[in-house]
Amino acid sequence: MSDDLFASPDAGAAAIDAAPDAPLAARMRPRSLAEYAGQGHILGEGKLLRRAVQSDRFSSIILYGPPGVGKTTLAHIISLETKARFVTLSGVESSVADIRKEAEAAQRLKRLNGQATILFVDEIHRFNKAQQDVLLPHLERGTLRFIGATTHNPFFYVNSPLVSRSQVFTLEPLGIADLESLMARALADAERGLGAQRAELTPEAARHLATVADGDARKCLNALELAVLSTPPDAEGRVIVDLAAAEQSVQQKTVVYDGDGDAHYDTASAFIKSMRASDPDAAVYWLAKMLHAGEDIRFIARRIVIAASEDVGLADSNALRVAVAAQQAVEVIGMPEARILLSHAVIYIATAPKSNRAYAAINAALEDVRGARTLPVPKHLRDSHYAGAKQFGHGEGYLYPHDFEGGFVPQRCLEGGRVYYEPTTNGLEGRIKERLDHYRREWEKAARGEAPPAS
Repeated sequence: MSDDLFASPDAGAAAIDAAPDAPLAARMRPRSLAEYAGQGHILGEGKLLRRAVQSDRFSSIILYGPPGVGKTTLAHIISLETKARFVTLSGVESSVADIRKEAEAAQRLKRLNGQATILFVDEIHRFNKAQQDVLLPHLERGTLRFIGATTHNPFFYVNSPLVSRSQVFTLEPLGIADLESLMARALADAERGLGAQRAELTPEAARHLATVADGDARKCLNALELAVLSTPPDAEGRVIVDLAAAEQSVQQKTVVYDGDGDAHYDTASAFIKSMRASDPDAAVYWLAKMLHAGEDIRFIARRIVIAASEDVGLADSNALRVAVAAQQAVEVIGMPEARILLSHAVIYIATAPKSNRAYAAINAALEDVRGARTLPVPKHLRDSHYAGAKQFGHGEGYLYPHDFEGGFVPQRCLEGGRVYYEPTTNGLEGRIKERLDHYRREWEKAARGEAPPAS
């Protein structure tokens, strides 16, 4: 199955040329590593992928990154650089039979003239386990050289045997400078680009298109083409694309945000860690990104409530009240006003004093319950409100704290002197620490017989 943007599966410049009426992004697809924009962390001089391609020493590669960063283009360039036959399969449309057919053709070609075949599978994460497993013996025998492309984390969405046989390379969104360079090249190229249009792009328009494209070269170039073709020429026949024309070509920025993939989990992680780090500006930014992308406001509210106890805790117990109030309010109010309530709660959590000691205490106690000897309930704490409890000694010796000054009596409720809660001195927890330190000193005295309780 061949990619409809490419005329032939064979190596050569024709394999990467698009039809004259194809979108600008397809026509301007780079033909060599020299034309390829971005990804210097893997394709810069001396970097692993560049060395592997230039020395023709690779067998299986998985290219992982968001849309529009050049995964498919890079696969085509690798085939040209290595003079390999290039075949494309789709993770959505192709079957096990298609894989076997291409493997047989690759084996025949290699036997006839020694030419290698690169099998490129777009959206490899869409292949089921059986389809991915069919690839393995052909990779082991060297029948095929495999390049997979995916927008989903391959360590979660691609079978472990295939990942272990492949070099995984992460492609990052293109920078603004990279996108501005691509647009300048497209405007100057009369053969494949917009050079024949005598088009010019003002610096403000170029910056706007590069910014709103959000690292996606395809989106950027196609917006540029729309802006050029929809702008009438001036008296001298020049097409001047100004900021207003650029803004009309891309009216709303869309962010890469898959509700069940890395963008979701990574953004949520950044959101939670920003609140924990007491950085309200970062926390509000990640909140805004999630809201703009259409994230469920109930998911966001739940994370705020959890952070209120996990990261603020007893340093400011009011944080939990604020978080719960926001959670309940967003259910009633909904968007777009819910953004205000969420922002209120997020900023409160981010700027509140921090303590994770309540979180740490329950984790430590659970660890003891799971892994150590289960402690019996001391007899003086056992239920004594039934007939016959007295003959078991239940409740015997229990001291009612409110009968004592300050509502405290040094009587322990757990044997072994275990300590799970270690308060900080942060915020209101500092006062809790002072009180608890006093209690613990009194418990120790009572254990040594130094401070017998008195009513």
